Amino acid sequence: MIEREAGRLIVNAPLVMNNARKLLEAGCAALQSGEQVFDFAAVTEADSSALAVMLGWLRAGARLQSTVKFANIPTGVRSLAELYGVTELLPLV
Repeated sequence: MIEREAGRLIVNAPLVMNNARKLLEAGCAALQSGEQVFDFAAVTEADSSALAVMLGWLRAGARLQSTVKFANIPTGVRSLAELYGVTELLPLV
């Protein structure tokens, strides 16, 4: 679901409701101190639960004193973030 590669956490599973809890847990388990970039380039399907997972990773990162950022967010997820007014909460690379 999430693999560490070249300093990034590569998300390679659909970011949908059925996977949300597993992805949240996998991402939290993969967090380390320092800057962590979750890369969504391999994500082919995402729904609104993606935002909940991303915000969960941000909270977990803050607890671990880790700076979480996001790269290659799917267009649909970015549009949902704008619609919900949470774009400014998602640090992008």
